[in-house]
Amino acid sequence: MTSAGRHLVAVLTSPERGGAEYATVDMLALLVDRGWRVELLTDQPELVEGTDVPARRIELGPKLSRRSVAAVAGAAPSTLLRLTRALRREAAQAPIDVLLVCFKKEQLLSALLPPGIARAIVWAEWGPLPTQLGRGLPRPLYVAAARRARRVLAESEGTRRSLLEAGVPADKIAVVPNVLDGDKLRFDLAARQRLREQWGACADTYVIGCVTRLGKGKRTDVVIDALAHLDGDVLLVIAGDGDGEDELRQRAAPFGGRVLFVPTPRGWVHELLSACDVQVFAPSAREGDSRAAAFGHLAERPVIATASQGALATVAPGTGAIVSPEHDARALAACLQAYAGDAARRAREGSAGRRRALDHHGAAHVGATLEDALLDVLR
Repeated sequence: MTSAGRHLVAVLTSPERGGAEYATVDMLALLVDRGWRVELLTDQPELVEGTDVPARRIELGPKLSRRSVAAVAGAAPSTLLRLTRALRREAAQAPIDVLLVCFKKEQLLSALLPPGIARAIVWAEWGPLPTQLGRGLPRPLYVAAARRARRVLAESEGTRRSLLEAGVPADKIAVVPNVLDGDKLRFDLAARQRLREQWGACADTYVIGCVTRLGKGKRTDVVIDALAHLDGDVLLVIAGDGDGEDELRQRAAPFGGRVLFVPTPRGWVHELLSACDVQVFAPSAREGDSRAAAFGHLAERPVIATASQGALATVAPGTGAIVSPEHDARALAACLQAYAGDAARRAREGSAGRRRALDHHGAAHVGATLEDALLDVLR
């Protein structure tokens, strides 16, 4: 069975623009390159800018969370109707081979879709299953809904283990890493010189990069607090967007010009990280395979993680460091200070990180793994 002309419709609605959102778009772009007919239904069509992925707007209400669960449940019948109508419009153009659903609300709703809406329903999980879905009453509800899915794509082994612990059958799960363009995502000397001049950083300034979603779960606060324990000419560049930005800016205010905030560097993340000397990864408690860490490695920067979540499989020995105690500002500062004084180590570990990231996230490897998982459910 070949992929040529296969029709895949993805559903992604989210109030954020973070790793999972962009990872979904990159996965769809990879399928387009391999001959799939793809359509993304989303409340953020701007996510596909700069790609060949077509998108249509759909509004499905708020993201499922503890605070929104009552509202989401109450609106479920009307939300399901809107989703069904949108999918039927897509199916009228061409029968849907694969319906890919990316977040929890849509995944739960997909179990209630009319039979025959698509040949196969596939879920994408971009991080370990949230604790509240892995236990208590939500757990059997999640597992019951997962019965409708023919395959669950897990972006890392850690995510796969969390699904197994919740009760999802092993034969349904396929590990498909994030795909990243190693030809584009590489060290850029000209960008380094241009951005450092723009930021007011001289040749000896130690520039620390932190590409992240500015959400309350991430521990970017620890990275900011570490500045209080760092000596010398240091600049921290925090790149991202999210509902926690105002709080982080207030936290960084005492450090004045030592902290610079820039928007999510979509399309130029390699340039930003080339201008940095190290990349700091500050994971949330339920972190998956980190795109931000991989970006740092592809730009030949060592990656320093403030905790082990999402870093054990990414920040291998010789490509960076995992701080201990976890999320400790003083420990992070000590680690950063050691890298500041050792340019040879930064170069050595940055090169090793790039080689490893190319093997794990290359389009050829990820594309073959992804297509095997999707075509297998259509056989």
